[in-house]
Amino acid sequence: MEHLTTYVGIDAHKKDLYVARLQGAERTPVTWQLPHTPAAVRRLVRTLERDAPGPVHVFYEAGPCGYALQRQLTTARVHCDVVAPALIPRKPGERVKTNRRDARKLAELGRAGLLTPVHPPTPADEAVRDLARARDDAREDLQRCRHRLSKLLRRRGRHYTGRHWTRAHRQWISGLPWAHPAERTVLDDYLLAIDHTEARLLELDAQLTTLAATDPYRTPVGWLRCFRGIDTLSAMLILAELHGMGRFPSPRALMAYLGLVPGEHSSGDRARRGRITRTGNALVRRLLVEAAWHYRHRPAVGVALARRRRGQPGRVIAIADRAQQRLCRRFRAMAATHKPPAKIAVAIARELSGFLWAALHPVAPAPAPGPSH
Repeated sequence: MEHLTTYVGIDAHKKDLYVARLQGAERTPVTWQLPHTPAAVRRLVRTLERDAPGPVHVFYEAGPCGYALQRQLTTARVHCDVVAPALIPRKPGERVKTNRRDARKLAELGRAGLLTPVHPPTPADEAVRDLARARDDAREDLQRCRHRLSKLLRRRGRHYTGRHWTRAHRQWISGLPWAHPAERTVLDDYLLAIDHTEARLLELDAQLTTLAATDPYRTPVGWLRCFRGIDTLSAMLILAELHGMGRFPSPRALMAYLGLVPGEHSSGDRARRGRITRTGNALVRRLLVEAAWHYRHRPAVGVALARRRRGQPGRVIAIADRAQQRLCRRFRAMAATHKPPAKIAVAIARELSGFLWAALHPVAPAPAPGPSH
């Protein structure tokens, strides 16, 4: 009895927790409800440790409650897994969904070993990740503010022929004549929103740049900057979102996590592959696709890239050079077959993620020597 495992499923919400407990091979779980407060969670842990004859394994879905509940539940005897909601098995004919049913389902599937846990970040990693996401939110806010102003000018028939959002463009906007005072008020409000968001973005960029020069980010940021199309900010965003390359056992695992692998529906002798799955981390996927466009140019080491590579290990530089040669060759070969440029960039991003895995993974094999040029 001392080795009998207790399985607990929790359907977590903002105000309440719905709990289902299964001990050993029990078929009917014990269910109850409690408030989602720190005191109630501590009482739940004490109850589980007192009543369970052996170890306790708790499961709940990743979601808006984050990892705070997992950190409160984890003790010497209580192990808590945060599971991926998209990978929870579902019966096609199931039409009834309640909180208690969800908690019971988590306990039963957890006992059967059918749940896929996610890798929870440490509190320090989560803080840096939130900073990286705040920076990306500011970037999106700036894009929206600029779009609002651009659409206002388009509706009024005002067109600028040069490059947008430069100093000359801002001067042209500020010097536009308006017949109605309300139009000037709207323009000034949009410009104020753009200035405020740009200041937010600059401050967040400065914070991320400062963090990039400290441990444990200094070394991996330097390695990522050896690759074409990746500089300090994009390297920090990638590292903050992945929080450890060691959790990916192979490059294919990283590609699947980023949603860069094609979907597949095969049956019998018929194999059908479609568009990429687009699951997992959308921010890193976007950054890699943006970096992939740099590989349409011939392999070269410019002044800026040479400066970024100064003092970095030869192993990482060799991987980055191999990436330049292969990805440029692949980009041009697919372009010669008239594939859509966006599809080419996604394919290059998928292969680029494999090179990044090889550079950052602690046990990655050394790259084979590429062809001489």
